[in-house]
Parts: sequence; structure tokens; C-alpha cells
Amino acid sequence: MDLFRFPFDLQKCSITLQSPTHTKDSRDAFDAQGEWELLDINISRAETINAWYKYDMDQLIYQITIKRRPLLYFTNIILPVCFFLVLDVASFFIDSSGSDKLSFKVTLLLSISVFLLILSDTLPSTADKIPLIGVYCSGIFCLIGMSILETIIVNYLMAKGSESRSAVENTDAATGCDDGVRDLQSPPDSVIDQNEMQRCFCWTRVARITDVTFLVLYIITIIVFLSVLGKLWVVESY
Repeated sequence: MDLFRFPFDLQKCSITLQSPTHTKDSRDAFDAQGEWELLDINISRAETINAWYKYDMDQLIYQITIKRRPLLYFTNIILPVCFFLVLDVASFFIDSSGSDKLSFKVTLLLSISVFLLILSDTLPSTADKIPLIGVYCSGIFCLIGMSILETIIVNYLMAKGSESRSAVENTDAATGCDDGVRDLQSPPDSVIDQNEMQRCFCWTRVARITDVTFLVLYIITIIVFLSVLGKLWVVESY
């Protein structure tokens, strides 16, 4: 079976019937059941020569075209995985100062891995090509993994900015307590505070620019990935 476009696949199988005594030109009624829908049955006739008895034999070839009903797999696998991807895009609007954003993305990644395990049990292992539904789930898994790496980098930059801000606050507190014993040769505290605040704003600004840039590139990548996959998966199947 060619499962490249599973569950939007269309299969064809040929059944050859041959009688050594008489010809047969009939087709039995066939009722589609389960997840398959019968599209067409083509009948062709051929002749062959019996090598032992040297007489002609008729062959009747039935080509049955069946189509899988994709609603079950679309509802149970494709739609939930796509919904997880939408949640991952929405998570960019969560405040990056805390750890809730990172834990939320890790939960989404674990959910995708569960669907990959379900998919590996559903698909037969006899396919020559990797099914596109496997490419779909694995691609979204990789996209969410890249999103987690970006969140880690942004959290690191935000933490550096918080450290600079804490250093400025500690300096201000120490300066307020020790005004009488301040060293006259030391640089003014206002200059030190200004440098620290600039460094703090620099880390925070880099983090925000990184987050916004990655979000734009992330959405563009998702649109291109789903468009190409949808063209190969659904459009060309029909």
C-alpha cells in the first residue's frame, strides 16, 4: 500500500480471476464498509495460453479503486496537532519574565510526542515512502522545539537585564546608607547607575527584538510549510 498521502490516500488493487474450463464475464456486488469507500471497479479481459495443454485460457481482471475516509484521522490527529501549533504561536504573547511560557511550550512538545507515538502504532510499517502525515507531525514537533530554544535564549537575555537592574538597585541602597563615608576619588554614583541602566535596557531591548523577529519568521515558516504540505497532501490527491 502507498501511504504517502495517508489519510488522504487512494489505493488501487488488481484481482485476476482465471477459469481453465469456462470464461466469466460478471461482477459481484461490492459494498464498501469501514474506513474505505468504493470508487470504481474496472473490468478487463485477457487471454493466455496454457503451457501444458496448449489451449487458450481467458483471464478476467478486476481493478478496484478504493478511497480512505479521512474524517476520523483528521479529527483525532491532524486537527489537534494543528491546534497545538496555534497555541504555540499564541504563547509568544505570554510575559517572558517568568517561567510559565517555557513550561507551557514544553507541555506542547510533550503532547506532540504522544501523537507521534499514536501515529507510529497506527501506520503499517510496510510503506516504501514516509507518509506525509508523519512529515506533518514531525515538522510541527521541530517547529515547537525551535520555539522552545528561542524562548530559552530570550529568558537568558531578560535574566541578564534583571541582574543589571538588581545591581543598580543594590548600588542605590548602599549609596543612601554610606553618604558620609563616600570616597572622594571614586566616580560619581549617578554615572555608574547610568551605565548600569543602559546595560539593563540594552539586554531587554535585544530580548524583545529577538522575540519579535523570531515570531515573524516563525509565522512565515509555518505558512510556507503548511502550504507546500497541503498541496502535496490534499490538492494533488483529488
